[in-house]
Amino acid sequence: MNLDRAVLAFAGCVVLVSLTLSALVHPAWLWLAAFAGVNMLQASFTGFCPAAMLFKRLGVKPGAHFR
Repeated sequence: MNLDRAVLAFAGCVVLVSLTLSALVHPAWLWLAAFAGVNMLQASFTGFCPAAMLFKRLGVKPGAHFR
C-alpha cells in the first residue's frame, strides 16, 4: 500500500466511524466527518496533509501525490 492509498483509506474510515457514532451515540459526531472533509479539501489545494506526514513517518512508501 502506498501513501496515497493509506491516506484515502484513513479518511474513509474516519468518515464511516463518524457516521456510525452519530447514528448510535450522538449527532454531534458529524463534526468529525465535516473535519475530515475540510481537511481533504484543503489538502487537495495545498498538498499539506497531517495524515500523510504521519504515515510517512511510519514508513509507508510514497505515492504519486504525497511525497
